[in-house]
Amino acid sequence: MKAIIFTVATFFSTFLGGLLALKLKNKLHAIMAFTAGVILAVFAFDILPEIINQVKINDFGTTGVTIALVLGFLIFHVLEKTIVIHHAHETDYADHKHPQVGMLSAAALIGHSFMDGVGIGLGFQINAATGVLVALAVIAHDFTDGMNTVTLMLNHRNSDRRSKLFLLADSLAPILGALSTLFFIVSPYFLTLYLGFFAGFLLYIGASDILPEAHSRESSFPLIGLTVLGVAFIFLITRFI
Repeated sequence: MKAIIFTVATFFSTFLGGLLALKLKNKLHAIMAFTAGVILAVFAFDILPEIINQVKINDFGTTGVTIALVLGFLIFHVLEKTIVIHHAHETDYADHKHPQVGMLSAAALIGHSFMDGVGIGLGFQINAATGVLVALAVIAHDFTDGMNTVTLMLNHRNSDRRSKLFLLADSLAPILGALSTLFFIVSPYFLTLYLGFFAGFLLYIGASDILPEAHSRESSFPLIGLTVLGVAFIFLITRFI
């Protein structure tokens, strides 16, 4: 029950982050610059260290997790480009956006939010102190998860209404994830493979999608500074929480 209470806090953290992104949608390129830094930092300072830690403490081989990482990168790349190919009658790819790509990206983030809830639930299965620490870390970064979900949707020309629906799903996902741990236990190896897969996805959308798009109209020192700020923000969260 304690896990569910904490995931309610993640709901509000995620939802408020998404509402802020909707309010600032006229400054979408600035938000994307910040989001790119956040995504790359989550990959470097959150997901990757956790993979390394799990490999060490469980004595896992590295082949499986590195394959999962590459698959996460390539599968999303193939899906995104397939969507573009299916719209081959459109001539201006540089400026045209595909709502399906935004929904695909947001859906992957929703899946990760679900696993965040699973992490909180499993933390409380270990002991209350571990559960609280995991929950605080999730709450801290879920604000940016909400921003990321809305930013990805809006960047690919999805409506405000559809963006809010995906934001709502992202906000509810940790609660459902925590509830699921009442019925099953996820093996450490599966979680490590999942983290590898999600790391590949993050690397792709951060470096190949969001960051180039943030500078598609113009590059400037303020935009570069926002990316660095996003990196620094997540670095501080991961170090102190």
